[in-house]
Amino acid sequence: MCYVYILECSDRSLYTGWTTDLQRRLSVHLSGKGAKYTRCRLPVTLVYFEEYEDKILAQRREYAIKQLSRDEKIELINKAVRQS
Repeated sequence: MCYVYILECSDRSLYTGWTTDLQRRLSVHLSGKGAKYTRCRLPVTLVYFEEYEDKILAQRREYAIKQLSRDEKIELINKAVRQS
């Protein structure tokens, strides 16, 4: 299983990534050993994720989300919250 996720950083910016182990990756980000972008923006909060069976699909979705504007990403997050 692969995951695409969005983190909200302490400066309220959004970071998008993908992983095969969501909990482990979140722990790495929180420890300050994750992506260079998130290291200086701790703490981070997981605000959105999607599951994929295939790594390639997850990477394509990550790219697509990264192309969205901040407002579009927030709408994606809010839509998921409303559905749960």
